[in-house]
Amino acid sequence: MTKYVINGGKTLNGEVTISGAKNAAVAIVPAALLADGPVRIENVPKIIDVTLQLEIMRELGAQIRLVNATTVEIRNSQHPSLKPHELERKLRASYYLLGVLLGKYGFAEVAMPGGCNFGGVRPIDQHIKGFEALGAKVTLPKGGYIRAEAPEEGLHGAHIYFDVVSVGATMNIMLAAVLAKGQTIMENCAKEPHIVDLANFLNAMGADVKGAGTDVIKIRGVERLQGGSYSIIPDQIEAGTFMAAVAACGGSVLVKNVIPKHLECITAKLKEMGVEVTEFDDSVLVRRENRLTRTNIKTMPYPGFPTDMQPQMTTALCLAEGTSIVTEGVWDSRYRYTEELARMGASIHVDGKIAVIEGVEEFKGAPVRAHDLRAGAAMVIAGLAAKGVTEVEQVQNIERGYETLVEKFVALGADMYRSEIPDSMGMAERA
Repeated sequence: MTKYVINGGKTLNGEVTISGAKNAAVAIVPAALLADGPVRIENVPKIIDVTLQLEIMRELGAQIRLVNATTVEIRNSQHPSLKPHELERKLRASYYLLGVLLGKYGFAEVAMPGGCNFGGVRPIDQHIKGFEALGAKVTLPKGGYIRAEAPEEGLHGAHIYFDVVSVGATMNIMLAAVLAKGQTIMENCAKEPHIVDLANFLNAMGADVKGAGTDVIKIRGVERLQGGSYSIIPDQIEAGTFMAAVAACGGSVLVKNVIPKHLECITAKLKEMGVEVTEFDDSVLVRRENRLTRTNIKTMPYPGFPTDMQPQMTTALCLAEGTSIVTEGVWDSRYRYTEELARMGASIHVDGKIAVIEGVEEFKGAPVRAHDLRAGAAMVIAGLAAKGVTEVEQVQNIERGYETLVEKFVALGADMYRSEIPDSMGMAERA
């Protein structure tokens, strides 16, 4: 077990380079199995979720070669082992293997997705609906698995309307449909940057995907995909996390290796809060000198404000002058972390999907938990801004999606470090 120990109260200054996008990588890395030749993927983030995926793919029989710290070469197996693996349970994005294996080999059995728990099971009904429209038979055998089987003649194109906008379902059906016979039309699709990135990757390998980034995506199935090389886009949420940290702590940070257009919804809110944001071609300069001012945020599918930035921005708003209202418009339950912020002195009242925040002058250091990936990032931001020492436990949830987070913050002047804790201790001492 590991915890982060943070001596807070210091401003952040300097430069930080953003890694490849987690939400793109967890779909593009397994999608390499669709190609018949070797696939070289660059700008791959060094995070637990991607490491787990590569382990699963090795067990499936794929050849994995790490070219350097951020580049991997993948060659699929003609005779894969299609048995489900326990590793998949730790990985929310394990369900992308369903679309890949079903599309490539006509059969897939994958453990029900793990990853972040916002209270309740992640719904995969839209994924199942899409697979069935393509002709697959989908069953849920005992043991928490999903099994999908294509008919003898293979998957066929279909017209699919998603009942709700779902990033996961949009990407998964895209993966299954690129090798299906005929045309697939998907409506009410999610439009996030990582969906466009996945489509660009597939097209670079020889697929025919049009309309990614709009609510209608058309896919004409092809016979095969060939190998090639591709570089993953920068991580919009990691960039936003550092921007929110500067807002909470003060200082001046140049956030490098970003696509400013992907950050517009975050930038707009930070400007409302009194943060100065200057955009360049592939970087943004974020500065905050005076106390933050209140604002309201509602999370929505892209191009709206991202739900994955809600905990980090809520944390910054706790230190803003006045009353802010945050409305969660994507997930039913994403406020567990507010109890941890309250331990640090925040004044937050949660009612269903709405959080009402009364700004306070400062946070006070305290022992807290990282309940999930983005809540964990919020705890780090709160600790950096707080007076005194904050200890963040369950940091494996943070390292699922952030590459060298401690080192990056230390380079900006933060006083924090990783510390190993005995299994027998942990949060029990908080009781």
